[in-house]
Amino acid sequence: MNLLEQLRQMTVVVADTGDILAIEKFTPRDATTNPSLITAAAQMKEYQPIVDETLRKVKADLGSGATSREIVSLAVDRLAVAFGLKILQIIPGRVSTEVDARLSYDTAATVQKARDLIAQYEAGGVGRDRVLIKIASTWEGIRAAEILEKEGIHCNLTLLFGFHQAIACAEAGVTLISPFVGRILDWYKKKTGRAAYPGPEDPGVISVTKIYNYYKKFGYPTEVMGASFRNIGEIIELAGCDLLTISPALLQELQNTEGELQRKLDPAIAATLDIEKVAMDEATFRKMHAADEMASEKLDEGIKGFTKALETLEGLLTQRLARLEGAETLTHAAEELFHVYDLDGDGIITREEWLGTDAVFDALDANHDGKVTPEDMGAGLGVVLHLAKAN
Repeated sequence: MNLLEQLRQMTVVVADTGDILAIEKFTPRDATTNPSLITAAAQMKEYQPIVDETLRKVKADLGSGATSREIVSLAVDRLAVAFGLKILQIIPGRVSTEVDARLSYDTAATVQKARDLIAQYEAGGVGRDRVLIKIASTWEGIRAAEILEKEGIHCNLTLLFGFHQAIACAEAGVTLISPFVGRILDWYKKKTGRAAYPGPEDPGVISVTKIYNYYKKFGYPTEVMGASFRNIGEIIELAGCDLLTISPALLQELQNTEGELQRKLDPAIAATLDIEKVAMDEATFRKMHAADEMASEKLDEGIKGFTKALETLEGLLTQRLARLEGAETLTHAAEELFHVYDLDGDGIITREEWLGTDAVFDALDANHDGKVTPEDMGAGLGVVLHLAKAN
């Protein structure tokens, strides 16, 4: 068996992508998305119908008085859910959908946003048991997750880099955490100037292993899902972890690689380890966070990164909405103009009926049959306006 097949025997494999075609190819149990992945997918030609349909529906729901900003703001959430619903048609498990990163330090706003997202999924016929709400692992985000979990809304705490974050999440009864293996490695490489780390020495691998063993030692049900991998060596060292969310490129590399895969993380072994339990409260959390330079920097960087991705997506949706509104305006104008010149109302404008210049008629009459149809008018309205100005 290849490494991917063997990994699936000991770890739940999750696809870290918003690309529906990639998910169909690798058939993971679960899938995760984030603002960066949704933004990337939204720019792919094959997913433009999802984007356009979402924008049109939001515009219709909000009514004619809605501003572009209001439409786009709601469309961002609707689009994340739209991709989630498509993904859930393919996978048997759960999809993770992220709360606006700009709410990371606002417990109440995070809770409300999560409830809104779940309501949209339920309106789409999907129960809350198949959705994980992704929230940044700030103290405020963890508190929001604690409230949501008690309501039956399951959470995936993301942007997790420090041991203190993991402990606080477990104490809050969070369903799942996503420690970022590769981003931890990135920080240490930059800090030390070291070009590479062997798998067992990889700081991200060491961090996830420590968290996994702590959870299993003390019987926390919170699942550990390693994320943000830079190479398959990191994945190999975390074989046996509850879940691993992996990009399509690394899934392909695992699928193409033969060899024996050994289980590295095991709850039975973790239970035998001598580990000290840490009491966690807000003061301890903030003290440990301030002392952890890597976790502090990477959490802040991650929130800013996801915020930038959201703003990029909002910009893309604003542009797309303008094009859609322009197309609708153009279509309406073409219909009105056609009726003005279709004097006998037979659905065709002949040269005799045309009251404009010959140059404009010739531009509209694409097949040169001496007749202009409504379709010709719609397609050529831009030419009409241009030549009309010229004349």
